[in-house]
Order: sequence, then C-alpha cells, then structure tokens
Amino acid sequence: MLRIITILIFFSFYIPANSSPKDKIISQMKLTNNLSFNFLQTINNKSEDGKCIIEYPKKIFCEYSNPNKKKLVSNGKSLVIKTSNKGSYYRYPLNRTPLKFLLDKEYLISKIEELEPRDIDIKYLSFKIFENNNEINIFFDKKDLNLIGWQTEDIYKNLSITFISSVKKNQEVDNKIFNLPDNN
Repeated sequence: MLRIITILIFFSFYIPANSSPKDKIISQMKLTNNLSFNFLQTINNKSEDGKCIIEYPKKIFCEYSNPNKKKLVSNGKSLVIKTSNKGSYYRYPLNRTPLKFLLDKEYLISKIEELEPRDIDIKYLSFKIFENNNEINIFFDKKDLNLIGWQTEDIYKNLSITFISSVKKNQEVDNKIFNLPDNN
C-alpha cells in the first residue's frame, strides 16, 4: 500500500515531457516567488532601461538607469514613481494600473489556463488578456518558456512595451525595498 501511495505522489508532481508549452509555463510560474531582471521599456517612442525585482503578489521595485534616478515601487496596494533629483513622487492606487494584473501571479495563471498561446515569429508565445478595459499581452520565449516581457497601456493610455532580460528566479530579496515614502 505504501508503495502505491509513493508512486501516486511521485506522479502527481511529474510533468510529462509531452505536456503543452502552456502547461509548462504555468508550472514554472507556480514555482516562482520572485523575479529579478534588467528591462528596456518603451513608451511613445521614448525608451528607458534599468533593473527590477518583482515579488509575488503585487510588489515591484525598479531603478531606472537615467540621470534623474527614477524609481518605481509597489507595496501591493499603491504604486509610487519617484525621481531623486526633484525629491517628488507620484502615488497611484495599484488597482488603477495594468501592473495590478501583471504583479498578481495567481491571476496570470488563471488567465493563461483559459487562453491558448499565439505564436509570434518562431521565437515567442503570447497570451492576450482583456480585463477592465485593459489589454495586456504577455510574452514568453518559445525555447525555455521564460517570461520575456509585456505590452500594456499605462495610466495615461500610452502604449508601454517592456522587454526583460537576465532573469533570475527566487533570489533573496530585502523586503524593505517595497516600502513606500510617507505621504507629503
């Protein structure tokens, strides 16, 4: 009896080699607690780059590589965009931005389960999500099925395309980076 239970447990964690790319993406996402990566973001033909850490659920910390040292931080409830050279910042409710969906791993998994991926060129798979007047396209590398970016409209209805690279999963993260500045 113990042998049968052991075999059943083994197969409950086993992902068959012939499982679909969608199933493999979902499996990888379930095992991911956080991501750190470099990014290139283009909004209205203006590009910025930097480094980010996403910690599920709904936390993000990004440092931009621009002269004004812009930072973007979410603690899971609010989103702050801060520039150090002005000392000022803008605070938005996270639920009013498309990041609300991108930073929610369980939400993404549930949507991906419902959708079929689209092939883009021979390199990428994409899932298109429509939610609350938001269109979100999420892109995965076809070879390793890792997340490589997304496309959304920002809160001002500008098209925002973000490509990510040098992705590391489940790194040690100091949660203090997700603390927001006090209200003015």
